[in-house]
Amino acid sequence: MSDQKQKKVKKIRPRSRLYAVVHALLAAPIRFLTRIHVHGRENEPLPEQGACLVICNHLVWRDPIILCAALKYRQPHFMAKKELFKIPLLGGLIKTLGAYPVNRGGADVSAIKYTIRMLQDGVTVGMFPQGHRYNGTDPRTTKPKMGAAMIALKADVPVLPVYIKVKNNKAKLFCRKDVYIGKPITPAEMNYDPEASGEYERIMGELFERVCALGDDKA
Repeated sequence: MSDQKQKKVKKIRPRSRLYAVVHALLAAPIRFLTRIHVHGRENEPLPEQGACLVICNHLVWRDPIILCAALKYRQPHFMAKKELFKIPLLGGLIKTLGAYPVNRGGADVSAIKYTIRMLQDGVTVGMFPQGHRYNGTDPRTTKPKMGAAMIALKADVPVLPVYIKVKNNKAKLFCRKDVYIGKPITPAEMNYDPEASGEYERIMGELFERVCALGDDKA
């Protein structure tokens, strides 16, 4: 690891103070009340291990809350459509908790660059590669967008795969939710070939398959 990257690791702030307080107060009650069962928590990287990009299948709007309640050490920062930041109170709250705006109408290059910079500075980011919610749909039948693979490779950070499993892929507020945390996937394991075409699509497909495989053959 270069000296520059070692300095960045020392600056890591995996969770803001406000988030840590909110998490300490609400994570356990949320897991209990909404029936969240976490598996593979030992795979979640410790704070001193540097930034990572968390990727997960997307069922309902509550998925970011489920992820935050499931993860113990990390505060995943999520892109949120910019219109939400204009809503009184809500905008300030989600910004304080780590959300940042993105223009959902097209490719927001500035948001992508900002995401890469955050990861390089040791901040954990959460993304849903499917791009939209697919409640009641087998995630393997959806096509993930390549952005998460590109961001992870350009930021040179590992990807942490997470799968939210519910009965028949149909999430309801109080249904049982099994959250499976997989082992981090390093950039080296992605085998990126800069000379080959379609590499981001290939890698994203393989990463998302790793996500989906977490829920295979499990009750």
